[in-house]
Amino acid sequence: MPVNRNALIRYTTLDNCLRNRHRKWTLEDLIDACSEALYEFEGIDKGVSKRTIQMDIQVMRSEKLGYNAPIVVDDKKYYSYENPEYSITNIPLTDQDLGKLSEVVDILKQFKGFTHFKDLGGMLQRLEDKIHTSKTHERSIIDLEKNDNLKGLEFIDPIYQAILHKHCIEITYQSFKARDENTFLFHPFLLKEHRNRWFVLGKRKKKENAIMLALDRVISISKNDTPIMETDDHKIATYFDNVIGVSVSEGLESQEVVFIASHENAPYIETKPLHHSQKLIKKTDEGVYFSILVQHNFELERDLLSFGDRIKVISPTRLRSSIKFRLNNAIDLYETELNEKTISNYPHILQQKGFIITNHVYTRKEIRNLGRIIQQYKEQHLELKNDNMFSIRRLFKELPKLEQICLNPNLKKILNQFGQNYFLTKAIYFDKPAQSNWYVTWHQDLPINVKVKHDTDGYTAWTKKKDVISVIPKEEILHNTITIRIHLDDAFETNGCLKIIPGSHKKTHSTNEKALIVNNSVSTPCEINKGGINIMKPLLLHSSSKSISQKPRRVIHLEFNSIELDGDLEWEERENCNL
Repeated sequence: MPVNRNALIRYTTLDNCLRNRHRKWTLEDLIDACSEALYEFEGIDKGVSKRTIQMDIQVMRSEKLGYNAPIVVDDKKYYSYENPEYSITNIPLTDQDLGKLSEVVDILKQFKGFTHFKDLGGMLQRLEDKIHTSKTHERSIIDLEKNDNLKGLEFIDPIYQAILHKHCIEITYQSFKARDENTFLFHPFLLKEHRNRWFVLGKRKKKENAIMLALDRVISISKNDTPIMETDDHKIATYFDNVIGVSVSEGLESQEVVFIASHENAPYIETKPLHHSQKLIKKTDEGVYFSILVQHNFELERDLLSFGDRIKVISPTRLRSSIKFRLNNAIDLYETELNEKTISNYPHILQQKGFIITNHVYTRKEIRNLGRIIQQYKEQHLELKNDNMFSIRRLFKELPKLEQICLNPNLKKILNQFGQNYFLTKAIYFDKPAQSNWYVTWHQDLPINVKVKHDTDGYTAWTKKKDVISVIPKEEILHNTITIRIHLDDAFETNGCLKIIPGSHKKTHSTNEKALIVNNSVSTPCEINKGGINIMKPLLLHSSSKSISQKPRRVIHLEFNSIELDGDLEWEERENCNL
């Protein structure tokens, strides 16, 4: 191990240059690189001599420091490592190095009990274990938590040096949410490690709040000679005192978070506190009550959720509601998991019965988002605000944000059971608010829907740009159509759910035939939970129950087909479909 700091800087710089195979390095290039490194790290503006670098290369090639570096010269001019994988950072420690480190550990052990050295707890054991395994080549006694695939660790040292020498860095960064990378000047104040991820705290501009950048999202860093802005050292040192993790909201007051843990789990929380402010409030038959004083952030919720059903948040109300909301969403992920064997039978069931009811196709979060987008649309259209009943035709063209939510992976998986070539032909939203009490009588759906509505011999909603009857037979399109009704509210007989006659979809019935079937059949109410769907064939005889409750029943009505229309004919929603 080199004892001379300047020599160590030169060796490290030469190693970095020789590992970089994207350019060719002459001796003059290596001299310039070492001179710049010494100026950057030590402030030495006197250039390095040619002889010094030549001697350094010879030392690195030799066994003197244990490097034995495979340095070669191509064309008698360009220096590089013969082995592209070689680096002096990969060589094992020498016995002399290990001896020096052992002495350092022995000295530090003497100070371990002093207040100023209390943070050494655990660090000495790790260092001692590393020295022991290097000396004896035995297995490690301590297994450290590590992530070998973690990105950005190579930026720790240049950021550390920038903070140490009080200069800025130019950083190219791309967050997980950003589409493109961004390059900007950054004033780094503090390096922060949290759960094996590294972050840097700093500012882009003086009047802006401090921000945290994750090192695994950093693309490149370069030195900038702009002096770092003045900071309040006490504020930086205490910046994370009132949070769990790294998400700090400047100016936000800390709140007392009270939670109860089961008696079985309480000892784990007591011996490994969630935060340094943690207090034990009381013990009851129900469990053990704890409190912490922190800001409400993402990491707080994540840590509380990690305990699952072993703790319950008591206060504050907003945090309690958020935890409950996330737990419900987590349950939904399992409840909306479709059974592959069950849905593989859907084509046969639909052919025989004409309808299928499937609950838990959409999560509560998805249903909330659908309702929120539609409500915003209604509020923007004043003429709809006070309507007892309204609908939105060509729904995905009016509200394109709904498409991705409606055509979620579960719905696509169900549709794929009927064939790979189905596409959306119609999308309508309709709402039966609590104030309305309408219902429809027994009927069959006969519409064939395209862009412009036009009635022709029993057909409705055709585009009559040519003789459509001669293009595709009505029965063929109707039998190929699949209707899916997405329920944004619970649908029961009391609030007007559909009633159907199973198996009545095989043909178009006359008025007398409809009456005969209805009077001699037992209808089935299509009671569906919020987030469920009703799959139907168009000719299925159905009606709606007469509502006797004031509960709303909002429905998104989708129709799918696999028949491509010829000529100028277009399906109503075909252009917007993204299955």
